[in-house]
Amino acid sequence: MKRVALFEPAGDAPVRRLVAAHPFALVVSAGDGMPVATPLPLLWKDAERGPGLVGHFARANPQVEALRRDPRALVVFTGAQGYVSPSWLRDRTQAPTWNYETVHFEVEIAFDDTQAAIDDALARLVAHMERDRPAAWSAAEMGARYASLSRAVIAFEARILATHAKFKLGQNERADVRADILAALADGRGGADRALLAAMRRVDPASPAQP
Repeated sequence: MKRVALFEPAGDAPVRRLVAAHPFALVVSAGDGMPVATPLPLLWKDAERGPGLVGHFARANPQVEALRRDPRALVVFTGAQGYVSPSWLRDRTQAPTWNYETVHFEVEIAFDDTQAAIDDALARLVAHMERDRPAAWSAAEMGARYASLSRAVIAFEARILATHAKFKLGQNERADVRADILAALADGRGGADRALLAAMRRVDPASPAQP
């Protein structure tokens, strides 16, 4: 059995959860002598050739042509994150730290210029973001505007070549320190983020595996 590192999730379920909950990612690739990056919403997609990500670029984005020349890229997702203050702790000899969830995917991007692919990418995104909303919006409500606006984007799939995930959520803390952090997050101390509280609660300190 593969040994799981302290902050490494066991399996891809936590990775999929992060992508679904925090779909806004950064696509980084090589440009003309320097890295280029574009923030984009991306969704997980299972395919016959393996898992990937689906999304769309604006056609006018110069990174599109750079990726046509060299389709390798790094896609960075950030989940729940936040500063952990020693002021929350009974033991004030502890140092500040930052807890976070992050996933880096090494990918190979393939563009698809067909209207069917563009429609599929946009429909997936709208369905994902509008799910469970009262009076959820549909792209059909745009009428004729949809056709003109959709021509301004190009769809792509990013085949995942490697995954590097780190969920640093207090697994290395003493039980009393971890309890103090959770209590501070629960009562919103110092503008603490409840999303980080939920992420930390998903972690069993005895094991890095995520439920």
